[in-house]
Amino acid sequence: MRSFIYFLAVILAAFFCETSGIANTVSQQKSGDASRAAQEVAGRMAERLSKQLPRHLSSLSTEQSSQQSKRESDQSADTTSGPASGQTAQAKTQQGERPRLQLPEDKPLGAAGPSRDKRKPDIEDADFMVIRDRWRIGMPEDPRFRKGDVANPYRQNVLKGDYPIIGNHTFLNITLASESSFNIRRVPVPQDVSSARPGSFEFFGRGRQEAFNQNFIFSADIFHGDASFKPVDWRFKVTGVANLNLLRAREVGIVNIDVREGRSRLDGFNAIEELFFEYRLGDTTKIMPFLRGKGSRDGDSPFFDTTSVRVGIQPFTSDFRGFIFSDSNLGARLFGNFGANRWQYNLAYFDMLEKETNSELNTINPRDLEFRNQKVYIANIFRQDTFVLGYTTQFSLHYSDDRPTTEYDQNGFLVRPARLGDIRRHRVRSGYFGWTGDGHFGRWNITHALYQAIGRDSYNQLAARATRINAQMAAAELSIDFDWIRYRVAGFYTSGDSKPTDGTARGFDAILDNPNFAGGPFSFWNSQGIRLTQTGVALVEPRSLIPSLRSSKIQGQSNFVNPGLTLYNAGIDVDVTPKLRGFINYNYLRFNRTEPLELALFQNSIRHEIGHDLGIGFIYRPLLNENIVLIGGASGLRPGVGFTDIYSSNCNGTPQGCGAGSPTLWSAFLKLRFVY
Repeated sequence: MRSFIYFLAVILAAFFCETSGIANTVSQQKSGDASRAAQEVAGRMAERLSKQLPRHLSSLSTEQSSQQSKRESDQSADTTSGPASGQTAQAKTQQGERPRLQLPEDKPLGAAGPSRDKRKPDIEDADFMVIRDRWRIGMPEDPRFRKGDVANPYRQNVLKGDYPIIGNHTFLNITLASESSFNIRRVPVPQDVSSARPGSFEFFGRGRQEAFNQNFIFSADIFHGDASFKPVDWRFKVTGVANLNLLRAREVGIVNIDVREGRSRLDGFNAIEELFFEYRLGDTTKIMPFLRGKGSRDGDSPFFDTTSVRVGIQPFTSDFRGFIFSDSNLGARLFGNFGANRWQYNLAYFDMLEKETNSELNTINPRDLEFRNQKVYIANIFRQDTFVLGYTTQFSLHYSDDRPTTEYDQNGFLVRPARLGDIRRHRVRSGYFGWTGDGHFGRWNITHALYQAIGRDSYNQLAARATRINAQMAAAELSIDFDWIRYRVAGFYTSGDSKPTDGTARGFDAILDNPNFAGGPFSFWNSQGIRLTQTGVALVEPRSLIPSLRSSKIQGQSNFVNPGLTLYNAGIDVDVTPKLRGFINYNYLRFNRTEPLELALFQNSIRHEIGHDLGIGFIYRPLLNENIVLIGGASGLRPGVGFTDIYSSNCNGTPQGCGAGSPTLWSAFLKLRFVY
């Protein structure tokens, strides 16, 4: 109030000083010059006000700032600095400079951290203001605004890419995660000459196992560019994983080939799962001029279609459901879009790294780097809104060149070449032509895939000769939603080899699959590995549907002499609440051909029925986001006659304890994931 009175007094004083001049001027003017006299008076008043008013305003501003500094500080030095600064400001004002703009010192709402823009500010005044760091503009205190926190990744956070760390365009996104999984299961296992139960005559041992796996994940993603409006200009990302795993079995020779290692194994491994650099090359129509259409000027895309390149260890899934290749490995990838983002494409090359057996991570860390001498080439193209809006189709080419090597896994088992038939190193060259689709036609959701595999195997161990590859795969899923329930049916087919020794391999196998199909983790057949006793191979590997007879999916070579599979699926997905989703899944499985099994096991008349696979499960997200996710489920396989032919005894109960049948196999699991 005192400042306002002082300001009003200044105005009145200036006006009073003019009154004497007005009187003199009026008395000296003639009546005809009244108008000109009034103009002169107004001009003199304006001139004097323009000289005096800035000086008084500056003094007023200086006094206010001095009073504020006195209130904020108890030190006497701060109280004496006000008049000196006021005199300086007054002197500058007298020299003709405009007063500086005083802004409130409000803080950003999020956990912004200090500004990284260290440049000196330009000259500012009441008409012009420079904001260097536009991301950290302050907001006034208001109870309606919720403040961010470094510990909360869903509020604005400098560690989650919401504020730049360098300039205005370079951001950092840090991710911390913990993934814990526990699995208890009963699977068929052999009981060898070093049985854990001396005196037992039964060939098949006790199959109950407990497995625990823990991954601690750290990821740092540095990228340049405002990703809200366009693809990043460049990106560097690194992801490290520390793994701890435990396996307990009831029989020896399971956790390690050396039976002296006992029935349990505790192991750990550290690896780098992502380490790549990505760079945006520019508009696709500039890089590939033949894609230019109407509206393109000098190759610039009017729809901002771009092309980028990524080099290093990177994740990649080649189709919608991961039927052929899904892995994180070392390679180079060219990808982009065109046609107003209606078309997307990938050109990828991978020089495959060896996997660590128990953790299934890449063998790359500061101490280990091991290649497996396999090259993979992939090209695919997607087209959105094909036939109808909402349906995307894809065409792809895959080629794998898996060269001859010898490899024992970390537990001492031979994985390349497989311990099956005539053990000999060989080279497998396979190519895949594929057509897949995903989307919806009206209310009906559809996913489908069709693949043709060709190539050569220099020496197939089961056929005991070189073979030509000619195999097929088909899959389709149809579903429809009724409110909070989705009903789905699906089918899956891979060709089998009816003549395993004729020189043509007709059993289909993938490169490195991880299919999210026919129940996924809630299917016993899809989630559990079932070893083929009396051999060094598996009937089916974890996270695979194909009975490929491979020594290992992650370390072994593809095998195209196998029985093939026909699977019929039905399921229900239920959104119980926004936080909880439930699953019910049923599979009926059959071998297409059993001749490869009969040849591998030296056993005649193996029938085709594998059995009935039933599973249930849930996904629970207590915070309605991905920060905390709990997944659990249970599944079981009721063996059919064909499965029983493989996994049951040939004896008739003599001696005592011999002749047990194939029991029901089951599995239960729980996974907990925390993500920052």
